[in-house]
Amino acid sequence: MLYDFDTVIDRYNTSSVKWDEVGNLFGDKDLLPMWVADMDFKAPAPVIEAIKQKAEHGIFGYTSRPDSYYEAVIGWFKRRHNWEVQKEWICHSPGVVPALTYMVQAFTQPGDKIVIQPPVYYPFTNVAVANDRQIVHNPLRFEDGRYTMDFADLRSKLDPAVKLLILCNPHNPVGRVWTKEELTELGNICLEHNVLVIADEIHCDLLLNGHVHVPFAQLSEAFAQNSVICTAPSKTFNLAGLQTSNIIIPNEKWREAFTTRLDTLSIRRTNTFGLVATESAYRFGDEWLDQLLAYLEENLAFMTDYLARHIKEIKVIQPEGTYLVWLDCRELGLDAKALEQLNQKQAKVALDEGYIFGEGGAGFVRINIACPRSILAEGLKRIEQAVNAYKGEHR
Repeated sequence: MLYDFDTVIDRYNTSSVKWDEVGNLFGDKDLLPMWVADMDFKAPAPVIEAIKQKAEHGIFGYTSRPDSYYEAVIGWFKRRHNWEVQKEWICHSPGVVPALTYMVQAFTQPGDKIVIQPPVYYPFTNVAVANDRQIVHNPLRFEDGRYTMDFADLRSKLDPAVKLLILCNPHNPVGRVWTKEELTELGNICLEHNVLVIADEIHCDLLLNGHVHVPFAQLSEAFAQNSVICTAPSKTFNLAGLQTSNIIIPNEKWREAFTTRLDTLSIRRTNTFGLVATESAYRFGDEWLDQLLAYLEENLAFMTDYLARHIKEIKVIQPEGTYLVWLDCRELGLDAKALEQLNQKQAKVALDEGYIFGEGGAGFVRINIACPRSILAEGLKRIEQAVNAYKGEHR
């Protein structure tokens, strides 16, 4: 079937964090929300139908994960990523960020060090700091409009207190889909220093313009045994509110430590609707996803062209994956707070300001293009008008 990604769906008064919480979070309820990683598209029709059937059954008791659920997850990763996942590797979590918390608690002790690669998804920092772990920054290098890992810097910072490295692949917010060669070098360094790799691969299905995702654990048996892979249907199919993630842990020791931590917190059951939605998405969601990716590529091309013609000071860091685009606004000559004021007070657009992603983020913004093109066009028009007004005032 042909899916419609152009129709604007009113999400106000639906308890939407993206739309209904803008006033509380940004101080102005009239901002156009283009921030959090939440799409403004309906889920695939088979997912909606599966949820309807479950609702019509009318009984929502304690729910277990049947073999068919695991088969759907395994089939998806084999079909989309050529990765052979074993059933016993798959562990449940209500979300990837909660899973990171459980792993920090299960795999490390207070005072241990955790490596992150900023500018990066800010909950990585929050999870570590909230649990009294130390953050080690291994900043990405930005050269000629492209981000790469700094392996020399990483090697220099790995002392015995470093226990974990949290990898973001595809990377949020800069949009890199790390290559086999990059991942191999990273993996070898971590093996040499006895550092466990926690790979957040939640955006792994959202690949743009021919880029290919390489699951970290797929590269070698040694890497599989020294990693935990965090996955979920939430970004791919816009199911975050159903709180169902699959944490893939090939190493029996780490898997037992993780599940034991879940047991101590009494977190082992699956959301009834999350279960059927995930299984349906992974069995029948290919057609919807392929059409979504084509639409996202068109949105990206539209935005790239618009900025090049109308706001030349803002440069698009071309993403290889995700529907989140990292924009370089430094040519506007504004400091981080002034840029935030321009976006929120003048443009009336809610974006994720770059500085919240840590070192190297100031002067950038993250924009969510997973919306109908008319919303994207409106957001860009607002930013253009605000920039033109600013330039007019500072001639």
